Amino acid sequence: MIDKQLLSILVCPVTKASLEYDRERDELVCYASGLAYPVRDGIPVMLESEARELSSEEKEQGRKR
Repeated sequence: MIDKQLLSILVCPVTKASLEYDRERDELVCYASGLAYPVRDGIPVMLESEARELSSEEKEQGRKR
């Protein structure tokens, strides 16, 4: 679980866009860059090299929001 105050100040290091927390995968998702950053032991890992690329379906879901 990510603290809402922390989430409000974190941005994607690639695009500087806002992030959404995905509880199921424990990731911070940036639809602008198409990347999902892992959260390990409650700590967001905000490194592009550690991020997972979103699938086409995930990107499409983000556009609908």
